[in-house]
Amino acid sequence: SDWKDRRLWVTVLPIMGITFPAAVQAVLWWRYRIAFGATLSVLGLLFGEWVNRYFNFWGWTYFPIDFVFPSQLIPGAVVLDVVLLFSGSMQLTAVIGGLGFGLLFYPGNWPVMAPLHLPVEYNGMMMTLADISGYHYVRTGMPEYIRMVEKGTLRTF
Repeated sequence: SDWKDRRLWVTVLPIMGITFPAAVQAVLWWRYRIAFGATLSVLGLLFGEWVNRYFNFWGWTYFPIDFVFPSQLIPGAVVLDVVLLFSGSMQLTAVIGGLGFGLLFYPGNWPVMAPLHLPVEYNGMMMTLADISGYHYVRTGMPEYIRMVEKGTLRTF
């Protein structure tokens, strides 16, 4: 619910997130003709992210776990595997599957973030559930670059 950098999240993360699944998918397809390498690697990355979120954010700093959920890469990885399975071509998978991976990243995260954008009335003001959680969990010592990125919409500080 507290996406720090909304401008780079849509562009940088899908590009960086496709490199490891594509490499695992290419190795599994080239050697064994198994077409679920991207989904397998994304599930492994998701497990590692949850371990990281739990032990580092909750275990060390008691940061609320619902503020730091990882991004959903599974829908794009499934599309990547399905394109490889049906086409059998790594080049077509790189073009069509990579495009599908990037295009499904943003709408794939909507179901996770949608409940946090519900409007509620709080002390006579209209705000979202994410804003209320930001008011109740005061975060101190935020880096200055976050304030610069969130200029104009930073209502919780």
